[in-house]
Amino acid sequence: MDIRYLQSFVTVVESGSFAQAARQLDLTSTAVAARVKALEQSLGLSLVKRAGRSVRATEAGLRIMERARALLRDARDLVAAADDASATGELRLGVFVSAMTSVLPPVLKRFYERHPSLPVFVMPGSSVDLCRRVHEGELDAAIVVEPQFPLGKACRWQAVMEEPLVVVAPAALQDADALELLRTQPFIRYDRSVLGGQLADRYLRDHGIVPRQRLEIDSLLGVAALVDQGLGVALLPDWSSLWSTNYALARIALPDRAPVRRVGLVWLAQGPRGLLAEAFLDQCQAVFAAGAAAPRPGPRAA
Repeated sequence: MDIRYLQSFVTVVESGSFAQAARQLDLTSTAVAARVKALEQSLGLSLVKRAGRSVRATEAGLRIMERARALLRDARDLVAAADDASATGELRLGVFVSAMTSVLPPVLKRFYERHPSLPVFVMPGSSVDLCRRVHEGELDAAIVVEPQFPLGKACRWQAVMEEPLVVVAPAALQDADALELLRTQPFIRYDRSVLGGQLADRYLRDHGIVPRQRLEIDSLLGVAALVDQGLGVALLPDWSSLWSTNYALARIALPDRAPVRRVGLVWLAQGPRGLLAEAFLDQCQAVFAAGAAAPRPGPRAA
């Protein structure tokens, strides 16, 4: 069995389409479909089916999915173990979406100064999904927002920076009171399915503020663009990329102790690239030393 066929099958199911899988694998959709078909023929099973515009695993496909993932992990680890020159192989790194432009570039710059020839694979995604992938061994480490659930026993977490919530308003409102803005201005809410939005919602409830909500959106830059257009104010993590745009925004501190979104690294400590992940953590801490949280244990499984 060709391991590449398994990789294509897993990628198709995880992405939900042949086209998306082709982009991730740098192949054509036809080539990906041919690989999956060849795998089905070798197993004598139908593994995927179309459902509207998406592709899903059949019952047989679901039954072999975890074994397929395990085989792919074993294959990667075998390559890493055989790489006597570096004893590391490729570092597989996850990054939550808003950190792709703020956290990742300066850390990778410093990391490559010390490991100029090391291949790195970067997968964007949500923090929750990336933590799952690290736990399952699909990724060696991931830059994520602090997990609010127990991690697997083999995983470790370390915060490297903190982002207190601030009121983001049109620049003309720079001198206004933060709480008064939240009470009286149209409110653009950061999605409550992510931690930053949950922290904002909790702060509003704790202060008895019922905002005049205009809309809810899962995009920090999207919220900033709407505020720039004068459509309302927002309560967001103090994310550095907000202030490097051309938007005319005011950053207004909260009068009481502001909730904090912590960003850090989760990694598979006992994985074949555990030491390399810790070396990456060292560079994260060096880059964000001025604003990093003090070392603290992260959530652990009971």
